[in-house]
Amino acid sequence: MTNASPFRLVLERALSHSLAHLDSLDTAPVAASASLETLRERLAKPLNRASMAPEAVIDELVRDTAGGITGSAGGRFFGWVIGGALPAALAADWLTGAWDQNAASFGCAPAEAVIEEVCGAWLKQLLGLPAGASFAVTSGCQMAHLTALSAARNALLARSGWDVERDGLFGAPRIRILSSDQYHGSITRATRMLGMGTACVTGLPANDAGQLDRATLARALADDAGALTIVLLQAGDLNIGAFDDFAELIPLAHSHGAWVHVDGAFGLWVNASERYRHLLAGVALADSWATDGHKWLNVPYDSGFAFVADPAPHRAAMSYEAHYVAHNDLVREQKDWNPDWSRRGRGVAAYAALRQLGAEGVAALVERCCEAARAIATGIAALPGAQLVWEPRINQGLVRFQDLCAGATEAEHDRRTDAVCEAVVQGGEAFFSNTTWRGKRCMRISVCNWQTSDSDVARAVAAVARVLAK
Repeated sequence: MTNASPFRLVLERALSHSLAHLDSLDTAPVAASASLETLRERLAKPLNRASMAPEAVIDELVRDTAGGITGSAGGRFFGWVIGGALPAALAADWLTGAWDQNAASFGCAPAEAVIEEVCGAWLKQLLGLPAGASFAVTSGCQMAHLTALSAARNALLARSGWDVERDGLFGAPRIRILSSDQYHGSITRATRMLGMGTACVTGLPANDAGQLDRATLARALADDAGALTIVLLQAGDLNIGAFDDFAELIPLAHSHGAWVHVDGAFGLWVNASERYRHLLAGVALADSWATDGHKWLNVPYDSGFAFVADPAPHRAAMSYEAHYVAHNDLVREQKDWNPDWSRRGRGVAAYAALRQLGAEGVAALVERCCEAARAIATGIAALPGAQLVWEPRINQGLVRFQDLCAGATEAEHDRRTDAVCEAVVQGGEAFFSNTTWRGKRCMRISVCNWQTSDSDVARAVAAVARVLAK
């Protein structure tokens, strides 16, 4: 008689707990309810000396984390551009864990190497990027930026006769990054990790539409015209989803010898939609692009994608050959394009998501989220004491709440905005995050979950209405 698998009981237990969580997303509070002290009290146990049954570990883990899991996987979470997980993507992610491949090379994980090849080709087609571009499947847009900027650093310094991969940055020519002042903090972190330093980034004033305009960029490029330059453009900035004018700015940057990198953490996905792809006109002219999968593609964390038009500097910045490292010239070796070697098969969940949705499904998902964001923003703005600061152009909007006391100052409106947002989150019906935009505190509305429904929209607006009525 064959012994039962040591995995069966614990995986069945994990499935039961997972389904209970997912089935509760529509009714449970979106915000976590357990305090920091409570979670530490439950979880910070002395390390046990004796072993535990694996199913007991899982039962205890679920019990001890109760109230400490936000409902970000559901349709009523509108904070920080966090997507959910499609059924096929979640299931594929579980399979990825069960297969437990080191997706560094074909030798370690043959099927996952081919999946990643195919996934990259599909993504370039869907996002409107050059078919010949190289790509990396990373842990998120942060590491996608690092990958693309590594390629940019390699290419720009090579023009000056400097081999940065061999000689490092000590004594190397300086590289500057020019961007609108709306660039994301992940760029700042990437410059730190790459040894370029945060001072290399110059944030130029954005115009009223949140864009970097031609005249502003032209002046900056002309200033210190001989400097090695990366121009960073936005495909959906973090506050209002603004898109720079790629068709105008990329040729301008190239005329000055600059490398153009596009931060499209969520905005690149609008290329799937005929309704919105005009916002990306000219984006394929850039040198590199970065986006997330765990935002609009709705795959589980962690998933990001980097693309580089010229594969040579990308491979030069990432690859390594050694006698003990497997290599196959007939296939794309993942480790030659990614910052990490030991890595899970991140392409599997993305492959499954794209298969579930298809191109038309991605377009429909993008359009539904944009419509929901607009309905939430305008619905809240119609409430007494609310103000529409930015009507969503895509899936990002801003509202603000007025302190109705006579003579209230902007600082008091700021405090009122923060207080309303906090009260809504604590109420559990919806989750929003706050931001400061153009010197004012705002509630930020971000919709990128495949499950967000008309009912979720109505519940979110009603939740704000209840807070304002108190």
